[in-house]
Amino acid sequence: MQLPVALVVAAYLIGSIPFSYLVVRVFAGADIRQHGSRNVGATNVARTFGKLPGIIALVLDIAKGYAAVFVARWIAMRPEWPFVASPSGGPLQSREFWIALAALIAVLGHMFPVWLRFHGGKGVATATGAFLALDPIVVAAAVIIFILVLLTTRFVSLASILSAASIPIFFHFLAHDAPFWRVVLSIPIAIAVILKHHSNIRRLVQGEERHMGERK
Repeated sequence: MQLPVALVVAAYLIGSIPFSYLVVRVFAGADIRQHGSRNVGATNVARTFGKLPGIIALVLDIAKGYAAVFVARWIAMRPEWPFVASPSGGPLQSREFWIALAALIAVLGHMFPVWLRFHGGKGVATATGAFLALDPIVVAAAVIIFILVLLTTRFVSLASILSAASIPIFFHFLAHDAPFWRVVLSIPIAIAVILKHHSNIRRLVQGEERHMGERK
């Protein structure tokens, strides 16, 4: 059981690296949790400390989501992997289950990082990187949704919510050969991202959400 445990721990630790927090510390010597929306995410970094730190934080968050799945796939595909695939077996016997599970754990690691007392970001960029490692075509379709919603409404949060909601749908209809567990585990990832936007959803309903580029 050492390899499955290593997979889970690695996915969490990679996902929990608080890049937005670290980037702001390096660029401004400040704590991102005390500025703007106080969210540990690339959007808040860009709004409060400028585009360059925001872009760096975004790229790093995407990269860690990709890295978590990449490492999980490397572990799960090793010859000494303890679970043998079986047509009648459950999720534990599926390597694809463990790889997709790593994507979910990495996103949760970003949202609840041990380094920041479990107060992290909303997981959009990390989920994007994880999904990119699972299926680039699905991500490309979700990015189109994000861009269309953003251009139409100028709400980053709404674009993030709708693109996250579209991911399981695209996995089902676009990725025809997608493993079953990849489709299934994309659902809790999407739900987690949407739930993390609860404050944005409230402001959208109340007409108080800021548009793209609008400063507080």
